Amino acid sequence: MNYRILLVDDEPDILEIVRYNLKKEGYEVSTASDGVQAIEKAIKYNPHLIVMDVMMPNMDGIEACEKIREIPELSKTIITFLTARGEDYSQIAGLEAGADDYITKPVKPKILLSKIKSLLRRLEDASEQGKIIVKGVFIDAIKYKVVKDGVEIKFARKEFELLQLLFSEVGKVFTRKIIMEKVWGMDVIIGDRTIDVHIRKLREKLGDDMIETVKGVGYRLSE
Repeated sequence: MNYRILLVDDEPDILEIVRYNLKKEGYEVSTASDGVQAIEKAIKYNPHLIVMDVMMPNMDGIEACEKIREIPELSKTIITFLTARGEDYSQIAGLEAGADDYITKPVKPKILLSKIKSLLRRLEDASEQGKIIVKGVFIDAIKYKVVKDGVEIKFARKEFELLQLLFSEVGKVFTRKIIMEKVWGMDVIIGDRTIDVHIRKLREKLGDDMIETVKGVGYRLSE
């Protein structure tokens, strides 16, 4: 598959280096220099993956990510942030804004390519999981579509992946560690607050009685 990637950074040198390496691997690559341009180009090109810096002029990456996540046509787009070493706040804020991952600067081409291939495999994995109906909720993994009581409900990407995990086995308790590994990946470090925020959003959209908290352990879909 010929994947489309959007690179967003206000440093021309980084854009050129990353663009060169990605094009060499056969990816279609577009670029933007701030959050405003990122939204415009994302709507126009519908990329499979967006690699975006956090600190940028006009509109930073966090705000741009939040706005992109509000666009239904871009619900399947993977977003990963570029963050400087030690920017723990940016990493946590980015994940809570709806990003899927982050890559630490300075960017090393081999590590970047490996990370991007890993992220794009998630799209392939999602397409193989098909459709399920559990407790009156219809989930279509291919279209990132959720319908409850005949009404379609919109979920950000990470919310959707967390929903899929919990709905994969009714009554099973998923520990925080398993949720982190399955939804955010082994090499992404997030805090409990990030998981709590996403669980709260699921409850707001599906109802408080759908997901149970097992104190000191994790969460499960109620039986």
